[in-house]
Amino acid sequence: MTLNPALEDVRFCPRCAAEANVSYPHSIRCPSCGYGAYYNPKPVAVAITRAPDGRLWLMRRGFQPQRGRWSMPGGFVDLGESVEDAARREAREELNLDIELSHLVGVYSRAEDRVVIIVYAATAQETPEVTEEALEVKAFTKADIPWDELAFWSDALSLREYFDGR
Repeated sequence: MTLNPALEDVRFCPRCAAEANVSYPHSIRCPSCGYGAYYNPKPVAVAITRAPDGRLWLMRRGFQPQRGRWSMPGGFVDLGESVEDAARREAREELNLDIELSHLVGVYSRAEDRVVIIVYAATAQETPEVTEEALEVKAFTKADIPWDELAFWSDALSLREYFDGR
């Protein structure tokens, strides 16, 4: 995976087809028509969701990347959507679950990644459901979290910070 596949092999302006100035992985500018585009990491909203009994809901991912590994509901923030609304939407889409956000757990990024991950603490009164995006759903205590089976580096880090900050 490259840092910016949108600019990886680009040489020409997408607007006028003139030769463009590409500053990989950051931008493309066209001296002919003035077109310019700048590329930034994409925000990802995630919710660490607590059940009424205090355990945390995790889901076994149904899609790549990291299909079959444990994670929290989360995904890209859409244009015209707040990060908080994205976290709520992702919980509905992935777990058929309405959540209430409480506080920001943390913001996570690495220079080699294309995303900035924004993680919230949340609560849910209902029981989540298995969906196409969640092959299995289970509530875990801190002691039972499958740390070695988590999908992403940010899952382990945000869960540890969640438990340290409670």
